Amino acid sequence: MINKEIKQTLIIGVILTLISSLICLKLNLYCSIICAVLGAVLTALFLYYNKKRYDTLNRLNDYLNQVCAGNYSLNVSENAEGEISILKNNLYKVITILKSQKEQLETDKEYLADSLADISHQLKTPLTSMLVMTDLLKEEKDEKRKTEFLSVIESQLDKMKWLITSLLKISKIDAGATELKSEDVSVKQLIDESIKPFILTLELKEISFVNNADDFCYKGDMSWSVEAVQNIIKNCIEHTDKNGILTISTQRTNTYNSLIISDNGCGIEKEDLPHIFERFYHGKNSSAESVGIGLALAKTVFERQRASIQATSEIGEGTSFEIRFYRSIV
Repeated sequence: MINKEIKQTLIIGVILTLISSLICLKLNLYCSIICAVLGAVLTALFLYYNKKRYDTLNRLNDYLNQVCAGNYSLNVSENAEGEISILKNNLYKVITILKSQKEQLETDKEYLADSLADISHQLKTPLTSMLVMTDLLKEEKDEKRKTEFLSVIESQLDKMKWLITSLLKISKIDAGATELKSEDVSVKQLIDESIKPFILTLELKEISFVNNADDFCYKGDMSWSVEAVQNIIKNCIEHTDKNGILTISTQRTNTYNSLIISDNGCGIEKEDLPHIFERFYHGKNSSAESVGIGLALAKTVFERQRASIQATSEIGEGTSFEIRFYRSIV
């Protein structure tokens, strides 16, 4: 016997059986025999059921050792009653949670690796361009050419700055390090603030801006909402040619109010449409300057404000982004 408790209980059982048998022997031989037999049977039953219980515990211990080694394939749940069965089922629940968390960690690790590779690729292009420009500047004597090279370097630096800033913003939101406010946001004010940085760009590209939006309010963060809407507007302008139209409108239903931002540009290919909100995704019609982060940031921001965003598009006719602010969470 390995277990100390079983040893102690067995010794106590034997001693009590002997004492009881000796006492009964003074009264009657048959009573003494019956007492000894009953004591032996009860002791044997105790040993049998305790052996089963400890065997089960040993199996559970072996299972936990396998789990620690990374084997989550075994199933210890059962429908029987009793404390051991309850322990088994609770262990199975915990192991299932651990398995799910392990799988999520593996997914996050792969996503992080892919993201780092994408970021490295996105930064490599402007860095290479600036290195080339720097080498050319060393040899160039023409002041006009120098100015052109410096302009290219400045443009690439702006691109890198925007990429890094956007990535930091998304990372802060994902990590919960940024707390979005919950205040009344006026859609009219949101549109006015969002369109300001693009007024000159619209004029230069001769793109008409049509604002058909009615005002409504939703609970959210004004500054982050402006950031998100500006990224959508920027995407629309990049894909709209000269003399195009940028339209902003609203729609009301019984379950939500929506803000719709549309262009009549080149449109998005059907196979690209489901992926445009993915980080670093480049569709067939993406501009050369696009890094595939703006729409991903917009989606993250609005989802954190319990809103949703979706896009519809037709090649040659344009793209429409609809942001839905739900009146109640279903």
